Amino acid sequence: MKNFKSSLLILFFPLFVSSQSINGKISDTKGENLVGANIIWLDTTIGAITNEKGEFEIASLQKSDKKLVISFVGFKSDTISVFDETYIHHTLKETNTLGEVTIVSDRPDQYISSINVIKTEVITAEELTKSACCDLSGCFGTNASVQPTVTNIITNSTELRILGLSGIYNQILLDGFPVFQGLSFTYGISSIPGTLVENIFVAKGTTSVLQGFESMSGQINVVLKDPNKSSKVFANIYLNSFLEKHFNFSYANTIGKQKKWSNLLSFHTVQKANQFDKNADTFLDLPQVTRYMVFNKLKYRDQVSLGWSSQINLMYLSEQRIGGQTTFDPSTVKGSSSTYGQTVNMQQPTMGIKAAYRFNSNHAISLVGDYFFQKQESWYGQTHYQAQQHTAYANIQYELEWKQKHEFKTGASLRYLNLNEIISFTENPLNKTFAGDYLKQEIISGVFAENIFNFNESKYQIITGIRLDHHDQFGFYLTPRALLKFQVAEKTILRASVGTGWRTANIFSENINLLASQRDVIFTGQLKPEQALNFGFNVVQEFNIGNVEGFISTDLFQTQFQNQIFPDYDADPTKAIINNFTGTSVSNGFQTDLNLIFYEVVTAKIAYNFLEVFRNVDDEKIILPFIPLHKILATISYKPENDQWHIDVNLHWFGEQYLPNTSALPADLQRSEKSEDYATINIQITKSWKKFELYAGCENVFDFIQQQPIISWQDPFSPYFDTSSVWGPTRGREFYAGLRFKLK
Repeated sequence: MKNFKSSLLILFFPLFVSSQSINGKISDTKGENLVGANIIWLDTTIGAITNEKGEFEIASLQKSDKKLVISFVGFKSDTISVFDETYIHHTLKETNTLGEVTIVSDRPDQYISSINVIKTEVITAEELTKSACCDLSGCFGTNASVQPTVTNIITNSTELRILGLSGIYNQILLDGFPVFQGLSFTYGISSIPGTLVENIFVAKGTTSVLQGFESMSGQINVVLKDPNKSSKVFANIYLNSFLEKHFNFSYANTIGKQKKWSNLLSFHTVQKANQFDKNADTFLDLPQVTRYMVFNKLKYRDQVSLGWSSQINLMYLSEQRIGGQTTFDPSTVKGSSSTYGQTVNMQQPTMGIKAAYRFNSNHAISLVGDYFFQKQESWYGQTHYQAQQHTAYANIQYELEWKQKHEFKTGASLRYLNLNEIISFTENPLNKTFAGDYLKQEIISGVFAENIFNFNESKYQIITGIRLDHHDQFGFYLTPRALLKFQVAEKTILRASVGTGWRTANIFSENINLLASQRDVIFTGQLKPEQALNFGFNVVQEFNIGNVEGFISTDLFQTQFQNQIFPDYDADPTKAIINNFTGTSVSNGFQTDLNLIFYEVVTAKIAYNFLEVFRNVDDEKIILPFIPLHKILATISYKPENDQWHIDVNLHWFGEQYLPNTSALPADLQRSEKSEDYATINIQITKSWKKFELYAGCENVFDFIQQQPIISWQDPFSPYFDTSSVWGPTRGREFYAGLRFKLK
């Protein structure tokens, strides 16, 4: 308790506040201002960026031996010592000077951050241009750690899996805001256009306690475009062979004479595809989606700057999805027993606010607030689903750098969730029992503390974190975590992590197939929070041999659940039984990647995943379905030095997957115990001009299709109808083309 009180004192009463700073200007040898030059204190994360006048302001370090690293693309970086100066004017020299030639290489389009203690894979905006990336769920085609998985073939709902576990077990952040939960989990990732994404940071296993108590299997932080770094005008037009249309537009500008404010306004729309039924099962191969989304990011300075900085995100989404039988018309037969159809109509306004104040290089305080609302009405055959969700989140955090090398962070958080779901049936010939009102309201308050230790010039880095949260219904939960980074050699890094996580389940919004199928849903007791322990390690070995450079990365992770909620579909083919599972439930994940760059124009990668996710029930090991035991990803990209065009190819091979037990079904509806292995190849060619990019490609080149993924498609109102038996592509080969316009 004494340590807890001390943490609160540190949080609210920083004692060593100093407002000293250093101002300066960066120019080239001709005296021209360098706009966007980077200035950072050596061996720290404290930095600044020059404005349109080449000027900067950076917090002064409180130590005698301090050095500034100054860099700018196309210029030779300098490191200068700083003593008592309060103003610095420095000149950078171009790399291509007389008498010497310096080769400046760009960062890879996808790489592992060498700075973070947590192994973090960074997917850049440049990497996302290698495929269509129409929405967030399509942004991981060249990443082996995240597997986008379709969970309902009719509405094409998709989740992002890490370590073979459902997407509910990894935490997805949008600009640091936890907006994907409850209702937004099922369709939220499809609502974010890929053209709005600046970077994606992927981490496996348990991560920092600062963002919360989830992330049992990993964390995906999606950073949207920064107004200061984005093109002034951006537009994208996309059309595929199903005649689905996408249009994206954004406008970025600075505000005010000093240009400390900046703003990004973005608009996105999807217009529905034509009807296609390639496998002749009378159901649409893909839903007809109509979507409108408006997003605005208003920003005041950067968080590393002295004094105040802030950011306000506003987003509004309106979306409609129509799927089901080809004869389904939602205006006339919605909810009828003559034709099976599914519709989703939702509206979703979201607001997020960040505010920070940096006292000096050692002290800062920040506040994050987020509010999310979603109203959704859906039909799944004769099942009517209406839901509303209010979610609010607040986090206050204090940062202290001590002894000029360690960093301490502490704070408090508050979460509020109000989810109201109403389920009814227009007709109920199968006597389903789960109609009714489901109201979930929870308040979770918590405190947390985390220390980042740096030893031996950061060759050894350790993060120790702990948080204590109180759920208004289930009481207190303690979440400890520890992460280690060890620089074994100049190009060898070893990382390890261990920690716990927990979450409360949202049964219907996270398992939409319970509504889409004709099973009855049976609850056998009060559901408790899911809990898990995750531990693992990673080794990264970089190398440079002649004109070939790259790295090898190897991961090994295990997740052990103490309580897990997983609908039981096998006990009765006409029922889904929901209960707490406290027996052995384990996920074992192994991954190794080889990444290569040849002559700076060809990049290639091959990655292998082994995923074993199982439960022990009555001393029998049961492998969970729809998870390939073996998976291979191979990519190759060629981009000439003139940057005028590039070609990108990737191959995905999926091994056998265990399928649900269908032995209790009628003989004509039974399926095999395992799926077949299969492979898909995607290819895209991009041609670039000064302001335009034209791209065209083909996904699933060899047209592999899983035949009849819907069980009992012949009679969608039978008790055996199920839309969740999806293990492979269901819509076949897809051609697409698009045009991007950028005005810098």
